[in-house]
Amino acid sequence: MSVAHHHVLIIGSGPAGLTAAIYTARANLKPFVIEGEPSSTTDQPGGQLMLTTEVENFPGFPEGIMGPELMGRFREQAQRFGAEFLTEKVARVDFSQRPFRVWTHDKEFTADSVIVSTGAQSLMLNLPNETALVGHGVSTCATCDGFFFRGKEIAVVGGGDSAVEEATFLTKFASKVTIVHRRGELRASKIMRDRAMANEKIEFKWNSQVVELKGASSLEGIVLEDTVTGERSDMDVAGLFIAIGHKPNTGLFTGILDMEDSGYLVTQPGSSYTNIPGVFACGDVQDHTYRQAITAAGSGCMAAIDCERWLEANHA
Repeated sequence: MSVAHHHVLIIGSGPAGLTAAIYTARANLKPFVIEGEPSSTTDQPGGQLMLTTEVENFPGFPEGIMGPELMGRFREQAQRFGAEFLTEKVARVDFSQRPFRVWTHDKEFTADSVIVSTGAQSLMLNLPNETALVGHGVSTCATCDGFFFRGKEIAVVGGGDSAVEEATFLTKFASKVTIVHRRGELRASKIMRDRAMANEKIEFKWNSQVVELKGASSLEGIVLEDTVTGERSDMDVAGLFIAIGHKPNTGLFTGILDMEDSGYLVTQPGSSYTNIPGVFACGDVQDHTYRQAITAAGSGCMAAIDCERWLEANHA
């Protein structure tokens, strides 16, 4: 089996990976992007924006743009400058020596450098029509979608800092925000709990879990189940924000790249360098703070520049 070699190999094709591809392509490094498989929930080409409807907060699109269209434009721009793409999923990597080795299910590649941009996925409720309703009343990002629910009643699922932070932010738009939590008290820090309790727009549904999403083409309400009694009740809401955590797509790199306890890749402060020289990480796979398309794109730019300079310094 012949093995293709590349100066730069990029794993993942969300805003971070595609921005890295644009920059490295313009630097004449001929990046090779293994973009994932359309059937995969964790390695989908284009990343999480492929599951988003209208994006209104990405600079340069005052009228908004559909998530898949935005990612399509990113990809076309990278191709214009010479980036190559393979629509497959990476199965295994070996970063123990250079050149680095990367395998898909039936191909092997080597590379002088690797940029990891495999992203993260929001933890979901795993309800039957949940995926179909994402972008149609169901969301995992208050910063992205809160504006669409101005003057409406919405619910937030979760009990940690992220859920309370999302709920507090959403009170800027919604007429009422109900935090649905499966326990009888929040897990959030005291300052976040106090802030939520003091907000007159926030109400609580304790010992409750969402067991059904009503509506076919858009969310029409939710069904709650009491975790103590099992009793069910309907709640009319225009939006449901799921804030039960995120999981970075880092399984490929366990025992290879340094990670936080939560699984996010560790990069050197102010850079995209991982613990292995020549391997860089960008986007949501190493960012558990912002998780925005624009910040992912920015870190993809950082990774490309770091990679270019590293290759030049190492004469690779």
